[in-house]
Amino acid sequence: MVFIYKACITPEVKKLNLRKTPDKMIKKIAVMLMLAGLVTSAGIAQQPWTLEQCINHALTNNLQLKQQMLLVESAKADVLQSKVDLLPGITGNASHAYNYGQTVDRYTNQFATSRVQSNNFYLQSGVTLFNGFQKLNLIKQNQLNLMATEQDADKYMNDMSVNIATFYMQVLFYKELVQIRGNQVDITRQQVQRMQKLVDAGSMAAGDLLTIEAQLSGEESALITAENDLEISLLTLSQLLDLPSTNGFDIVVPQLEIEADPRLAGTPDEVFNYALGHMPEIKAAEYRLQGSERQLARAKGSYYPSLALSGSWGTGYSGASQILDQATPGDPQLIGYALNPGGEPLDVYTPGFSYTYKTKPWGDQIKDNNNQTIGLYLTIPILNGWQTRTMVSKAKLSVENSRLDLELQRMMLRKTIQQAWSDARASLKNYYASLKKRDATQEAFRYAEQKFNVGVMNSVDYNNAKKDMTNAESEVLQSKFDFIFKKTVLDFYMGKPLSLRN
Repeated sequence: MVFIYKACITPEVKKLNLRKTPDKMIKKIAVMLMLAGLVTSAGIAQQPWTLEQCINHALTNNLQLKQQMLLVESAKADVLQSKVDLLPGITGNASHAYNYGQTVDRYTNQFATSRVQSNNFYLQSGVTLFNGFQKLNLIKQNQLNLMATEQDADKYMNDMSVNIATFYMQVLFYKELVQIRGNQVDITRQQVQRMQKLVDAGSMAAGDLLTIEAQLSGEESALITAENDLEISLLTLSQLLDLPSTNGFDIVVPQLEIEADPRLAGTPDEVFNYALGHMPEIKAAEYRLQGSERQLARAKGSYYPSLALSGSWGTGYSGASQILDQATPGDPQLIGYALNPGGEPLDVYTPGFSYTYKTKPWGDQIKDNNNQTIGLYLTIPILNGWQTRTMVSKAKLSVENSRLDLELQRMMLRKTIQQAWSDARASLKNYYASLKKRDATQEAFRYAEQKFNVGVMNSVDYNNAKKDMTNAESEVLQSKFDFIFKKTVLDFYMGKPLSLRN
C-alpha cells in the first residue's frame, strides 16, 4: 500500500498499477510522456506547480522508479516460468549426416566402407510426477518474491514523495523568508529617508544616519542571501522532478497556518500500530520471510525420492540399408554329385542367378525403423556428499536472517515514528515559544521606534531592537514550517496522503 498517491495525484498515475503487463505499462507511460511533452517551458512558467503535481510528475517520469517497475516485471516472469515448469517438457532433434570410411551401420549392424548417408529423428517428453513438492514450493516462493518486489517499488514511491515534500516545504520557507526580509528592508529604507531629512534639518546627528544606513546594507545583504537560497531550492526541486527545463519553474504557495489547538496523529504507539500493517517496507520484509520459509521447504524436498514419467519416439534412414532389386538367370552352377541307380556319379547343378541391390526407400526405412519407449523412473537419494544437508542448513540460516530483517524493519519504523512524534511535539512547543518572543520583540520595537522618532533613543539601541524583532520573526517562520512538515509526516504514517491543503 502506498499512501502518497491515494488522493494527491491524477487518475492517470493511479492507473499505473504495478501489476499491469509490461506492454500495457509501457504504452501508458508513453502516453503520459507524450502529454507531458506538450507542456512547454513557457507553460511551466505561467502555471506554478502544487505539491500534488510535483509528486504526480515524479511518479510518472522518474527513471529510477521505472527501473523498479522493470524489477517487478522480471519477478512476474519468474512466477510464470515456475508455473510453466509443471508442464511436460518436449525435446526433439533431427540429423542429416554422411559417413566416410569403415563404420557399423546402426540400422543394418553391418560394416559399411563407402560413403553412407543417414538421417535420424527423435522426440522425447517427460514430466516430474513427484519431487518432494519442490516445484510447487518454488512457485509460491516466486510469488512471495514478486509481492516483496512490488512493496519495494511502493516504498521507493513513498521515499521519493517525502523527499519532494521536503524540498517543496524548503521552497515555501525561503519564499516567506524573502517576503519578511523584503518588508524589513522597506521599513529600514523609509527610516533612512526620514533620518536624512532630520539630518538635513539639523535635528539628528549624521552618525545616527550612518548607523541606520549600515543597518539597511546588512538587511539588503540578508535579502539577497534569502533570494539566492530560494533560487537554489527551486533549482533543487526542479532537478528532483527531472524536468527537461528549469526556466520559469515555480510552485504554488498555499495558505499554511497552524490551528489554535493542533493535535498530533495519535500517540506514538497508535501511529506505529497502524503503520505496522500498512507500510510497504514491513510488508516486503514479511513476504521475504515467507519466501525464505518456502526455500527451506524446497531444500528439504531433496530428501525425498523423485518419480518421473518419460516417453520417446525415434526413427531413421541409412544409405547402407540394401534390398534386392533384380535376379537375372545365368549359367547353372555345379553344387555337387549324386549316384544314379546304377551307381554312377552324376553332376548336380542349381540354376544360376545374378543379383542387383538398391538402397531401401526412405519412406520404408522411416516406417520400419520406428520405435517408441515409455517408462517410469524412480530416483532415490542415498548419498550425495551432504549437498542436501548443506542446502537445508543454509536455508535455515536464510530464514533466520529474514526473521531478523523483519524485526529490524519493525524496530527502525518504531524509532522513526517515535522520533517524528517527539520532533513534531518539540516543534509545536518551539512555535508557541517563538510566537511569544515575536510578540514581545514587536512590542519592544514599536516602543523603541517611538522613542527613536522623538530623539530619546539612539540609533544603536534602535537597531538592536529591530534585529531582535527580525530574529524572532525568522524563528516563528522556521518553527511553523518545521511543525507543519513533521505533522504532515506523522499524518502520512497514519495513511493520509502527502498534501498541504488545509
